[in-house]
Amino acid sequence: MNRRLNITTLAATLALSLSGAGIAGPREEQLDKYASAAKAANPGFSGFSAARGKALHTHTFAGGKADTPTCTSCHGNDTRGAGRNPAGKAINPMALSVSPARYTDPEKVEKWFKRNCNEVLGRECTPLEKGDWLSFMISQ
Repeated sequence: MNRRLNITTLAATLALSLSGAGIAGPREEQLDKYASAAKAANPGFSGFSAARGKALHTHTFAGGKADTPTCTSCHGNDTRGAGRNPAGKAINPMALSVSPARYTDPEKVEKWFKRNCNEVLGRECTPLEKGDWLSFMISQ
């Protein structure tokens, strides 16, 4: 009986340890990369902020394209709603709660950051800006 109980306990412990609690997914890995880069750029880096991400998402910039001065120019004010690019093409909602498959492909995430940051800000986003913005979208 003790042997059976020990095997059951071992199996349960193993199942819990592999349940995902300690396994980072692609979004967390991406945030970890941004955090490492942000820390390298600023040793005082203390973490990402969804509030700063929201501010970045809604801020009007003068350095990018005239028809896209904010992220909301295309993505709209409601992150849970669809957006439209200047050509009228529909953009799926940005909020993770509505588009759960978003932000799982690091190459796609980087592709869109590069394109959209250049169009809106007129430059590439910093790792801090990327991490803040992604934290905001994950929280939505």
